Amino acid sequence: MTIGPKQLPREIASGIYWLGDCLEQRANGKIYHTYNAAFLMVGEHSSMIIETGHPKDFPLIAKQLDTLPSNIPPVKYLFVTHQETPHAGGLGRILHRYPEAILCGDMCDYHLAFPQYAHRMKSMREGDEIDLGGRKFVVVEPVIRDLRTTWWGFDTQERVLFPGDGFAYSHYHEDGHCGLFAEEAISLDIPEVSAVFADRALFWTKFTDMRFYVDRLQYLMDKYDVKCIAPTHGLPIRDPGITLPRIKEGLLFGGSIPESGTESDAIKAAPTHKKTYINVDD
Repeated sequence: MTIGPKQLPREIASGIYWLGDCLEQRANGKIYHTYNAAFLMVGEHSSMIIETGHPKDFPLIAKQLDTLPSNIPPVKYLFVTHQETPHAGGLGRILHRYPEAILCGDMCDYHLAFPQYAHRMKSMREGDEIDLGGRKFVVVEPVIRDLRTTWWGFDTQERVLFPGDGFAYSHYHEDGHCGLFAEEAISLDIPEVSAVFADRALFWTKFTDMRFYVDRLQYLMDKYDVKCIAPTHGLPIRDPGITLPRIKEGLLFGGSIPESGTESDAIKAAPTHKKTYINVDD
C-alpha cells in the first residue's frame, strides 16, 4: 500500500516531535526535496528545541509548536548542532520567543552575532548532559561534521540520535515522501539521494575514505544502542536495522563518484552502485 505525504508536526518517538518544511532543489532533471528539520524534545519539567530550521521556515515552525498539546513543559533549552544557516538560522527568533531558553552546544561565536543573549549561552562538549525530567539530552561524538564546531545529541529515554548532517539525503516529492519516515518511503533510493546531497553540501566526502566514517558510525550506534534517528536533512529513521545498511551504502557511494555540479548527469551512474558496495559490513 502506498503511503501519502504527512503533515508536520509528527511525533517520531514518545515526546519527540518533528518540525519544519521541505526545501526544493533541482538536480539531474529531477525535483528533490530535503528537510532543514527542527525537533522538540519533551521532558517532565522542561522541553528542548533541537536545531532551528531554515530561516524561511520559522513562521511555520512557530505555528507547528502552537498546535502541540498545551500541557507540554516550557521550552528551557535550545541545542544547535553547528552554526550553518539551515541549522542555526532561526536561533535569534527562538531565543526571543522563549525568553527563559538557554542556547546549548559549541558557543565559539554565537555571542558575536547575538551579544544581547550572551548570558543565555551554555557551552557543551561530548558527555555533557541536560536533565529535562525523566529523560536526558547528552552531547555525543559528531562522526560526520559539516563544521569543526559540530556536535551531535542523544535522548536517553527513547534512544534517539540527533546527527545534524550525519544522515543527509533528499527525498522524492513526486512520490509523496514529504513527512514520511524513511521506512515508509519505499521507493527512495538512498544511495542516489545521498550522492545528490553530497554534491550540494558535503563535498569533502569525495576526498576521503568513507569506510572509516561508516565504521565509526556503527560504533556510535552500538555504544548508545540507538533505536531512532532524527537527522536534520533526511527523513527520520524508525528502524535502524532496516535503514542503516542503506545509509552506509549511500555514504560509500556518494563519496565514490566525482562532483557533478549543478544539473550534471554524473549521478545517472547510480543504478550500478550496488555492484560495488553490496557488503558494506565486511
